[in-house]
Amino acid sequence: MDVSVALWVLTIAGLAALISVDFFIGRKPHDVSIKEAGIWTAVWIALAGLFGLGLLVFSGGQPAGEFFAGFITEKSLSVDNLFVFVLIMAKFAVPSQYQQRVLLIGVLIALVLRAVFIAAGAAIIASFSWVFYLFGAFLIWTAWKLIQEARAEEQDEEYEENKLLKAAERRFGVADRYHGTKLWIQQNGKRVMTPMLVVMLAIGTTDVLFALDSIPAIFGLTQDPYIVFTANAFALMGLRQLYFLIGGLLKKLVHLSYGLSVILAFIGVKLVLHALHESGVHVPEISIPVSLGVICGVLIVTTITSLMANKKQAAAEAAQSPTPGHGPKDSIDA
Repeated sequence: MDVSVALWVLTIAGLAALISVDFFIGRKPHDVSIKEAGIWTAVWIALAGLFGLGLLVFSGGQPAGEFFAGFITEKSLSVDNLFVFVLIMAKFAVPSQYQQRVLLIGVLIALVLRAVFIAAGAAIIASFSWVFYLFGAFLIWTAWKLIQEARAEEQDEEYEENKLLKAAERRFGVADRYHGTKLWIQQNGKRVMTPMLVVMLAIGTTDVLFALDSIPAIFGLTQDPYIVFTANAFALMGLRQLYFLIGGLLKKLVHLSYGLSVILAFIGVKLVLHALHESGVHVPEISIPVSLGVICGVLIVTTITSLMANKKQAAAEAAQSPTPGHGPKDSIDA
């Protein structure tokens, strides 16, 4: 796409306006209901759909297909990342009424930092075509790592702060309790961070780590920085509402990691084939419609098999539990 500076400015201004509306709606700390989360999740997905349709009308099917493939991929990777957000909230004991503010600012930090990643990735790709081999190999390795982690089935997983966060806590100090939505307070004559600021930084910096696999993945679907940025933006901005909508259902998506590993491996192979094609080797390239079909198909199959596995487990647990009237006490009385 030939994107002018004016269109970039207009797009960023539009996204900033949407973020401002989201911030205005969630400015007052409160517990987010399933209804509220569901409505706003649908709104963000609808906005992404309208943007994709706009690309279809004004730029054609190729950019629109790349946007939808990128958006769905980033959204599915974000769902997997939500489980880590749950661990972070538990680690810092964030009161439920403050969780939406934490997610809003944390995701905003992640969006700004991802923009830097995307700009760097686009510059590298423009200068060195061989980087596609590196991206492809990295995604295939990440896919294998996801499978290994899924097989490990670590039930007692716990969030561990990264070195940057620990350094900030040592440098500025942290208050011993939450002070509403304040980020800094005066304590014993010293300005210190509140737990609210710490958890916001934890969400933001952790999401940047997730970008190490999601950014190469979307560059495997499109090399257009404009599409990469907008797909990431729309996927991230609805993440706060999605957290409250499916937070309790995350553990039921037991096969999600397997599905994501298949998607990442598929995109990794697509990148390697593209790199070979750029090097003059006659190999088939995977089209965007095929990519979109594979991504959607894998996610649908993953969801169905996860639901079937949960139903089977529930039936097994019900069969093992004692039947009313036939418990241990009744056996002894008999």
